[in-house]
Amino acid sequence: MTHILASNRMRPATRRHRLLPGLLLAAICAFLAQGSASFAADAVQGKVIAQRWCSGCHLVEGGQKSPVTDQAPSFATIATMPGFGADRLALLLLAPHPNMPNLALSRFEVANLADYILTLK
Repeated sequence: MTHILASNRMRPATRRHRLLPGLLLAAICAFLAQGSASFAADAVQGKVIAQRWCSGCHLVEGGQKSPVTDQAPSFATIATMPGFGADRLALLLLAPHPNMPNLALSRFEVANLADYILTLK
């Protein structure tokens, strides 16, 4: 009889040990899902970047005065280009044309900038 009682006492602990990996995996998945949402592109931050770094040459918003040069396309024009997105913008910024300064933007800043440009469609 003591053998049966001893085995009954062990069962809850054994169940907990069996559930622990599943609970740990669920917690990690929840953490990662929350973290990936925080890395979503932010058009508001993209607009700030555009106003700071791009408005000298590009027309970055509707109410802006004319840019310094008429050779740079407006962001509204860029937004309507086929296949435009964060990946294409990153390629353009990695190999800029001669008149464009070499900007050292992070991939998150590029994603934010592309998200802002896409709001101008």
